[in-house]
Amino acid sequence: MKKAIFIFTAIIFTGITNSFAQTTPAMPASETVLKEAYTKAAKENKKVMLIFHASWCGWCKKMEASLADPTVKKSIDDNYVIATLDVQEQPAKKNLENPGAMEVMTKLKGDKAGLPFWVVLDPKGTVLADSQVRPAGASLNTYGENVGCPASDSEVAFFTNILKATSKINDEQLALISKRFAMNRPAPAPAKTAAVPAGTN
Repeated sequence: MKKAIFIFTAIIFTGITNSFAQTTPAMPASETVLKEAYTKAAKENKKVMLIFHASWCGWCKKMEASLADPTVKKSIDDNYVIATLDVQEQPAKKNLENPGAMEVMTKLKGDKAGLPFWVVLDPKGTVLADSQVRPAGASLNTYGENVGCPASDSEVAFFTNILKATSKINDEQLALISKRFAMNRPAPAPAKTAAVPAGTN
């Protein structure tokens, strides 16, 4: 009788475990994400914009919201296949990471960059540009200062120059993209008012 109860309990536990496993599917491996992006880009004559992000990253969410904005989305989608890889998650959310993504980020010199880190590639995987500002003449195979999600005037200009160099986006569209990304600037801190000493009225 005890053996029968043990077996029944084991079967129930296995069923529950399997149902939980099915509700949190494993993230696709980075190679799969990249292969699909390259294939689509080649078929549609586009470039790949690969974005490394994490669920805790506020600037990553701003980047995604900016690219999805109706004033920007068509221009981006007509020229780029957007692919995302999840990296650097907190221990409780490690299941969100794409297997092998950190290795890809390291290979692309983004492991010291912070998030978001983005790279523009051709359909064969050749790096055309990334989100790091480097001294003039420096190779893409060196580390630079990561722009992340463009917000300041210089960051937005850097981003739009890359778009102009790697796509068919025209100046009118670039102006709309610049305007949208400029909205990412943090609001200025309120001015502090000087305290009036008591008894000076």
